[in-house]
Amino acid sequence: MDPVAQAFQAPEGMTVVAADTPADHAVPAILVLPGGGYAHHAEHEAEPVARWLASLGMHAFVLRYRTAPHRHPAPLIDAKRAVQWIRSGAHGLPVDAERVGVLGFSAGGHVAATLSTSVATGDASLDTHGSVPDLAVLCYPVVSFTSAVHQGCVDNLLGASPSALSLRNLSAELNVTRTVPPTFAWHTADDAAVDAEHSLRYVSALTRAGIPTELHVFPQGRHGLGMASNDASISQWTGLCERWLQGHGWISTEAGSIAEATPATVRDGQ
Repeated sequence: MDPVAQAFQAPEGMTVVAADTPADHAVPAILVLPGGGYAHHAEHEAEPVARWLASLGMHAFVLRYRTAPHRHPAPLIDAKRAVQWIRSGAHGLPVDAERVGVLGFSAGGHVAATLSTSVATGDASLDTHGSVPDLAVLCYPVVSFTSAVHQGCVDNLLGASPSALSLRNLSAELNVTRTVPPTFAWHTADDAAVDAEHSLRYVSALTRAGIPTELHVFPQGRHGLGMASNDASISQWTGLCERWLQGHGWISTEAGSIAEATPATVRDGQ
């Protein structure tokens, strides 16, 4: 297929959820990347999240990127194509091309982090500044392939016995530069599947690089809670994220509800 035509073709596995309030001007958009250990996609981390974002006045795009048996760089290629397609406006929605963010859960958080740190796919048409999101939200993300490793993600993305170089290249905390976008992250301290060290290491690297970042660590909560609507404590993350988005000018002060409480542990590097 012609590269130009391909660039404006809707990516496979994409769901579009337009902002609830029609706008007469371009508004931000968020690419949602559900988790699933690079083996499947967690449905509760997909359209329900997009509908929340749409309620805040942003367009949301859910991407079901390729998973195993597909290997790296397939998921990242899918995500970079999605970011470029969203910026292009080929979907017909009024999107502000300079405010296209990403929100990822677990393995989807790894895709989001590798997008943010400009990990290469080997395709020059994709490995460009236009594929890097302008803002990132990471929810209990997998970040490192070298420390506190989630072996299932490594096996599904890289196969058996990957090289040390491959593991390092896909460890987002080791590839942070000043081009990484502002980032909001949250995790639970007792996450038994993906250690909170992933978020801690990444935010530490962002802080050293001078990237605006905010991290919330909740004391308790299992992995994979998504919106956490049934957990009064952890569900605060959405309000905290809304307030952060407002601070960056992505949503209005009228949009959504703002959390009045804060979790037990808050780290703010901004």
